Amino acid sequence: MPDKQWYQRRVRDMRAIIQRVLSASVTVEGNLISSIGPGLMCLIGINREDTPEDRDYIIRKILNARLFSGDGKGWNKSVTQMDYEVLLVSQFTLYAILKGNKPDFHLAMGPETSKLFYSDFVDLVKLGYQKEKVKDGLFGAKMEVQLVNDGPVTLVVDSREK
Repeated sequence: MPDKQWYQRRVRDMRAIIQRVLSASVTVEGNLISSIGPGLMCLIGINREDTPEDRDYIIRKILNARLFSGDGKGWNKSVTQMDYEVLLVSQFTLYAILKGNKPDFHLAMGPETSKLFYSDFVDLVKLGYQKEKVKDGLFGAKMEVQLVNDGPVTLVVDSREK
């Protein structure tokens, strides 16, 4: 069983849940916000202590992780090498801690600060790849996220593991 210090270290980082998908979409109040074909759907959690270095590490992992088979011989290509798409979805609940049966979100960055941090994150992912290949949800909205997982392949990436 991990000790308290291990847990405290683990929850003080930017977090991405990266899923290889055949398709994914985000809908808000019945309106389609974004959709992608093959690529990566990434849930993004921002910790209250995250820095630009944490952000940059997660961006590098999303764009460079070799999660696709370019020649049928294993995972040797990234989303950028395959010319696939990326869907980014902000999700503060990645930092929930259950206190009894009730979730506590005090480790997540506050809404105003995280909105700017997330917006910069999305802009930098677009800058690091192709703007038209990077989509995102609607920050702060109650979103319906649908996906067809490919594999399934799902990875948890924490910035402090760098």
